Amino acid sequence: MSDILSQSEIDALLEALSSGSLNVEEVISDEKKKKIKTYDFRRPNKFSKDQLRTLVMLHENLARFLTTTLSAYLRAMVRIQVVSIDQLTYEEFTKSLNNPTIMNIISFKPLEGSSMIFEIAPQIAFAIVERLLGGAGRPVDKIRELTDIEEIVIKRVILKTLNNFKEAWQAVAELTPVFESIELNPAFTQIVPPTDMIVLITMETKIAETSGLMNICLPFVLLEPIVNKLNAQFWFTRTSKSAINDSAPLIQNQLNKAMIEVSVELGTTMISVGDLLNIGVGDVIPLEKSVKGTLDIKIGNKIKYKGSPGVSGNKMGVQIGQIVQEEGG
Repeated sequence: MSDILSQSEIDALLEALSSGSLNVEEVISDEKKKKIKTYDFRRPNKFSKDQLRTLVMLHENLARFLTTTLSAYLRAMVRIQVVSIDQLTYEEFTKSLNNPTIMNIISFKPLEGSSMIFEIAPQIAFAIVERLLGGAGRPVDKIRELTDIEEIVIKRVILKTLNNFKEAWQAVAELTPVFESIELNPAFTQIVPPTDMIVLITMETKIAETSGLMNICLPFVLLEPIVNKLNAQFWFTRTSKSAINDSAPLIQNQLNKAMIEVSVELGTTMISVGDLLNIGVGDVIPLEKSVKGTLDIKIGNKIKYKGSPGVSGNKMGVQIGQIVQEEGG
């Protein structure tokens, strides 16, 4: 709509004002209401939408890494995918969890100030334990706390996945995850004050015949030193560089296997067309090359080496005696 009113629109507006059907105070009040944005000081958003998108992409990579690692380790069909990401207080997170549950406390060196929580739903944990002890990974009927042996089994699985966290975060920062402990009661697990903001990544998980959720709790205070790196531009820049670095050894290996043509030039000469037409068997064509001179060894159509002719076994050969340096090399 145009910002410039026509004469008929101006007349209609003046008529509405004079008749009282249009209240100027109400119009001004409505305009002011449109500019007001609701803000909850108890739950201040710490991460921008762009940073949340970066965290989603990062943990989608993590989900793929975990799927591969757990599938091989458990020898079962595993499917893990990110289903949601949200900002909330640490208290809201802990109150939403079952008791008991399996909360794995992991620190990210060199980041300090707090740790992350890798929470695994009990049904998923029991499915992992059953698979590793020879079962089919069926869902349990009753949720209970882990025994000491079951806790050791889960710890070993978490240690197997730590490298997945490192690989996933490599696109943002060089971090080293370190396992700290397993806690079963959310009420007794306080890695940050209850009102501190965290970002919660929820992943839907299916292991064999059992489905459940896994949650990753990342306190803002933990990510604050690298929060400026959680943007799409930085992500894609680091990811592309990492892809190039990872591809370099593979490309080098493939190049080492590539076949190239090597030829040796015995010599050259100039003859007339008449002599060429009269050449017969037994004729000798003298070359402009001394028998004691070196031969040009070509890679493709470029001279790379100088060498001497000879015999290797029952085949003719050439011995490299000099490497030809390119101009400016």
